[in-house]
Amino acid sequence: MTRVLVVEDDPQLVRALEINLKARTYAVDAAVDGATARRLASARPPDVVLLDLGLPDMDGLDLIGWLRGFSRAPILVVSARQASDEKVAALDAGADDYIPKPFSMDELLARLRAAARRTRPTDGDEQPAIIETPGFTLDLPAKKAQRAGRPVRLTPTEWHLLEVLVRHRGRLVSQQQLLGEVWGPTHRTRTNYLRVYMAQLRRKLEPDPSHPRHLITAPGMGYRFEE
Repeated sequence: MTRVLVVEDDPQLVRALEINLKARTYAVDAAVDGATARRLASARPPDVVLLDLGLPDMDGLDLIGWLRGFSRAPILVVSARQASDEKVAALDAGADDYIPKPFSMDELLARLRAAARRTRPTDGDEQPAIIETPGFTLDLPAKKAQRAGRPVRLTPTEWHLLEVLVRHRGRLVSQQQLLGEVWGPTHRTRTNYLRVYMAQLRRKLEPDPSHPRHLITAPGMGYRFEE
């Protein structure tokens, strides 16, 4: 059973989320503040996190950083903050998706399903176990990356994006295909997601992110992974 940690200080919204999630057989833990969220996440590690940034005892970005210290569970930010810099800050901190309030419950549940699905192992599409480049090494089954001999932390979404590119290494993967595989069919026009996440991957993996050798952009078309 997929366990969802809901971190939200609005009791009515928490109740609505609990009812809808439990009706779909999710296990739900709810926290009204960051301290409770830390306690619950430590005791029962979540499979997915729904997180409001406006918590009474800490900034949600700090909680994202804390969660990323030990968990690769997808983090879906659900927030009334809609400025683009707030969204970028959340994604940079380690969030996997950003859902502005007010939101459609059906859309939120669809994004949650997609996030949970991305973290499950799938059959088919054989991939090389280890990818070695002059600058970094990827252990795909273990989801571990190293650059210059040091571990590099990648979020679940960054891993999924990287795995799709590696699966088609040497070939162009269209923006629409990447968005559909990583974020789901309802996100095929969200090309800004790709720009943000590709920039993050280059910053973490490429020796010179401004002149990438492995994560290549075909402007207006898509991306390609070169070993």
